Amino acid sequence: MPIHSRNETSTDPNDRKHRLQRVASASLYAVLMLVALYTARTFIPAVVWAVVIAIALWPAFRWLERRPFFHTRNTLLAFLLTAALALLFVVPFAVGAAQTISEAHDMIRWFHGVLENGVPVPSFIDQLPMGSQQIAHWWQDNLAKPLESSPAVKNLHSATVVAMTRHFGGRVVHGFIIFGFMLMTLFFMFQAGSKLGAQLLAGSQRAFGSDGAALVRRMADSVRSTVVGLVVVGLGEGALLGIAYAVTGVPHATLLGMLTAVAAMLPFCAPIVFLGSALWLAAQGSMIAAACVAVFGLIVVFVSEHFVRPVLIGGSTRLPFLLVLFGILGGAETFGLIGLFIGPALMTVLVVLWTDWVRTSRN
Repeated sequence: MPIHSRNETSTDPNDRKHRLQRVASASLYAVLMLVALYTARTFIPAVVWAVVIAIALWPAFRWLERRPFFHTRNTLLAFLLTAALALLFVVPFAVGAAQTISEAHDMIRWFHGVLENGVPVPSFIDQLPMGSQQIAHWWQDNLAKPLESSPAVKNLHSATVVAMTRHFGGRVVHGFIIFGFMLMTLFFMFQAGSKLGAQLLAGSQRAFGSDGAALVRRMADSVRSTVVGLVVVGLGEGALLGIAYAVTGVPHATLLGMLTAVAAMLPFCAPIVFLGSALWLAAQGSMIAAACVAVFGLIVVFVSEHFVRPVLIGGSTRLPFLLVLFGILGGAETFGLIGLFIGPALMTVLVVLWTDWVRTSRN
């Protein structure tokens, strides 16, 4: 008995010492991690965007990685994929910028004409079935007169315009810097290849167990399906409405189609573009073409938003449509544009935790 008690008292201090060391090590790791994240906080959006794009393209990357030509050329494959993504983003932006610059002179001349003479009442207003006199009267009082005397125009002093220009220019430069670091991060992720995916799964399994690793896979599937649902459906809407623009005679149909595709990636934003195009056609007197663009656009958006997109996003992750909508809109409001892809992943976590809690309570 005395010997047994001495062994217990001799091992208890060692156990407490090891326990304190583990707590101190965990605290030190957490502090260092927080300091590292704070140091790199400016580039966290670039890393998050790179992770989202890598998750979305990972099945295609794994398929290419297994091809004989790329089997031992990970760096070449990473470079080609990164360059292709860069062109995918840069080319539409360059086309839009070139189109805008080429028409800047006409736009400036039109703006000066509006300031000096106002905007005349469109002819189609007289053809409206109701309210034409009230609309024409309001237009005559507010827009048909020279806009130089408008209080809103008077408030646009040169100093305000310069400040707005500098702010916009700074945001554009910051966006290009984040885009460049996102491409760099994405290149190194692709270069690491399958080793990176295996390490992430092994680390999540060691930290959270098999359930944690399964949850990480579900979140990755949710992000991937969200990217497919937003991007692919948006491109489809832009292509269909771009054809409608070209058929009905809307100018710059290709540019407007690309703008519609970008807007369609955001829920319920595509109508802003195609209804604006319909209004332009109506202002030119093409009432039938305007009605065709508006009706066709509403049909395309209705089918896409209520049938195609919920199936693509919620189908693989088994999320109800309402949670998909909450995740997309709530994520965009909370985290910005990147929240469109993070929100459904968080909703997936919520559903998994709820399912596990219900299953545990029944047992």
